[in-house]
Amino acid sequence: MDGRLIFKANKFVKKVLIITAHRKDRAPNQRFRFEQYLNFFEENGFHCKISSIISANDDKILYQEGNYFKKGLIFFKAILKRSKDVLLRNNYDLIFICREGFLTGTTFFEELLHKAKAPIIYDFDDAIWHFDVSDANKKFGWLKNPGKTARLISMADLVFAGNHYLADFAHHYNDKVTIIPTTIDTDEYKPFLFRDSKIICIGWSGSITTIRHFEMAIPVLKELKEKYADRITFKVIGDGNYKNDSLGIYGISWNKETELEELSHIDIGIMPLPDDEWAKGKCGLKGLQYMALGIATVMSPVGVNTEIIQDGVNGMLASSTKEWVDKISMLIDNVDLRRNCALNGQVTVEKNYSVKALQSVYLAHFQNITAQK
Repeated sequence: MDGRLIFKANKFVKKVLIITAHRKDRAPNQRFRFEQYLNFFEENGFHCKISSIISANDDKILYQEGNYFKKGLIFFKAILKRSKDVLLRNNYDLIFICREGFLTGTTFFEELLHKAKAPIIYDFDDAIWHFDVSDANKKFGWLKNPGKTARLISMADLVFAGNHYLADFAHHYNDKVTIIPTTIDTDEYKPFLFRDSKIICIGWSGSITTIRHFEMAIPVLKELKEKYADRITFKVIGDGNYKNDSLGIYGISWNKETELEELSHIDIGIMPLPDDEWAKGKCGLKGLQYMALGIATVMSPVGVNTEIIQDGVNGMLASSTKEWVDKISMLIDNVDLRRNCALNGQVTVEKNYSVKALQSVYLAHFQNITAQK
């Protein structure tokens, strides 16, 4: 009998090894790409094991400056973890690699996993073939190899790309590419009761590494503050160290347990992005979160955002500072417009970007690829 199969409830269950950097419930790309489907996979015959290499304690060290000795220990521990995965590679029916198996430019471990009996699905949701490194680890930038993405794509039996821009890149190296958009679990992200608030909260949700995108909106927020004074407030979720005294902004650290509560105070959600190659690969997560919760949304017309948003119907698109000020002002002044954008945005997510809308598609790919090899 094939050791890769588990006997459960009188049926055989296929085993899936999921290779990730972060533990469950930690990284947005993991949470909104595949973690939301784990229970569904389990119910339909796929038992998934997540193999991550960065613990909660490692997080505190890895994204701070210095601590080079401790970072070296994290690196060594990751080698041991991935070596174990390689040794056990033939115990699985499917190997799913999220972005990369190791945090440096090497594809050594993925090359060894590629030799397993199991097929490999490679999943990515950012333009990670472009160089990008956190400020805390710029000294280690030389360890990165953006070109590894092409190699990982070429090794895969199937590639999941988060949008058309990413899929176009992947098609240069692999013919078996399908678009699986980043999705929202609408059982968890239920819309808030719409408020006709006298004081409007303009909010942004992100992370320490993307706070620079929020700062693009500072000139816009300053103009809006001059225009509306105490009629508006601002909220930043994701970087507890961020502050802007002139606008009265004091960032809140991201916490999964309090995320929805913090988002519930936002009336208008913003997602500013630079119009560059990295941003074109983004999958619109922030905007989708706002929309699912019934929050009127304004996004930069970059990448997939132009597919998600129908300007003036289910949200707003804005490029220049003037456009941002004008569009947000329209939402502040016109409660019916704000309500309609919020309601239509919610419908868009449910129809095109929800777990319920994509789970059968996702499962079919798992079933087909494991049946073929």
